[in-house]
Amino acid sequence: MAPVAAAMRWRLLLMLSAVGLGATGVPQPPNLVLLLMDDMGWGDLGVYGEPSRETPNLDRMAAEGILFPNFYTANPLCSPSRAALLTGRLPIRNGFYTTNGQARNAYTPQEVVGGIPDTEHLLPELLKGAGYVSKIVGKWHLGHRPQFHPLKHGFDEWFGSPNCHFGPYDNKVRPNIPVYRDWDMVGRFYEEFPINQKTGEANLTQIYLQEALDFIKRQQAAQRPFFLYWAIDATHAPVYASKPFLGTSQRGRYGDAVREIDDSVGKILSLLQDLRIAENTFVFFTSDNGAALISAPKQGSNGPFLCGKQTTFEGGMREPAIAWWPGRISAGQVSHQLGSIMDLFTTSLSLAGLEPPSDRVIDGLNLLPTILQGKLMDRPIFYYRGNTLMAVTLGQYKAHFWTWTNSWDEFRQGVDFCPGQNISGVTTHVQEEHTKLPLVFHLGQDPGERYPLSFASTEYLDVLRRITPIVHQHQEALIPGQPQLNVCNQAVMNWAPPGCEKLGKCLTLPESVPKKCSWPH
Repeated sequence: MAPVAAAMRWRLLLMLSAVGLGATGVPQPPNLVLLLMDDMGWGDLGVYGEPSRETPNLDRMAAEGILFPNFYTANPLCSPSRAALLTGRLPIRNGFYTTNGQARNAYTPQEVVGGIPDTEHLLPELLKGAGYVSKIVGKWHLGHRPQFHPLKHGFDEWFGSPNCHFGPYDNKVRPNIPVYRDWDMVGRFYEEFPINQKTGEANLTQIYLQEALDFIKRQQAAQRPFFLYWAIDATHAPVYASKPFLGTSQRGRYGDAVREIDDSVGKILSLLQDLRIAENTFVFFTSDNGAALISAPKQGSNGPFLCGKQTTFEGGMREPAIAWWPGRISAGQVSHQLGSIMDLFTTSLSLAGLEPPSDRVIDGLNLLPTILQGKLMDRPIFYYRGNTLMAVTLGQYKAHFWTWTNSWDEFRQGVDFCPGQNISGVTTHVQEEHTKLPLVFHLGQDPGERYPLSFASTEYLDVLRRITPIVHQHQEALIPGQPQLNVCNQAVMNWAPPGCEKLGKCLTLPESVPKKCSWPH
């Protein structure tokens, strides 16, 4: 959409929401700041009840804005959830899933051949139609090969990495993950960007913070609307924090990382206020999936919810979420709207005065009626694990059509996604089908999914009558995208990223041997 058309739509939005005009009388689309955490759980913030109360800035952000207690990711794993956020579409539609096994979680480690398809329209690409400048800071995770580079998909700037900060590697069997500035790598994790695995010390959050602050200052000086996607990863294992924060939390190293993130968010919000652009900047904070309880108790908290990352129980899918927009959002609100990470796509386009693409199904809703006017919209939340629809929530009721944590073999080897939370018939270690008689929970009364409704109850039958047609309609209309996470090949790993020759850090590629990726859970 041309900037003129976008401005006309923005005028209409202003009239509908009573937001008002800028000092010049010309409507200005707001800046957009999406703060996406990595493996941070619903229960990690003080405002959600974390007893140490070590997130004063995020708690204040919630007090000054809207808290969403019922906000969901689109997948219990990092890559698919990020693809969903930036496309507004379920991973089953945008290709971020695998068909190598039923209900298998898959993502983009560096041996995966696939990535975000060119046919998908990403948020920063569409925002160009309203004159936005976009930057990603942190983890991309939508494919690391050159054709998947974020600057080829709408972003104007990038500082961060294409993959998780796993390592260190020997650069022979596996290369260390590169860190990019825009088109070219500028070093690798554990080399130019050290992470001390013994102490957890790393300066990455401070580097990512400075990148965000510098970008905001530059765009404000140029008077350009901007989109900042701050996708940092300190709370993803191996967890890290900078030296001033290490040892400061009651919660150990993970808490140190959360405290540094909280401090960084406070600095970003303070800068927006100091530059006097806070009232023209929409900020949203959330996480890509639930806390990784496999590392419990050294990882995050999913509060009262069942299980964590890798599962489609509430602990894997329900996320912390806060919207902040001083002068536009009334302070101190709590919205019980069922929200989705995909809504950030549609809502951001609406704020920019743009329409979502009309040639495809968009799963994200525009949350502005909720955010600006307090309206609640009836909508389902679909819980996918790989290629399988596992569950659906409608209102306060959740119906499970399949249950599975992981295999008995993995579980016996110590891989536990639900430590201390074994619930007979629910946290199953085989894929249990419930499509004929779904397990139904009332999440308002039973957020931990421990007490399924009786199959014979009137309440159960009423819920089934409401949910069944919605599921049938969804499945009958669904056209899955081409799966991107089926093929792996050691030759496509980060041996010789763009810019490696300038640094003398190109590595020798092994022989190309494509094979099916193995996804155990």
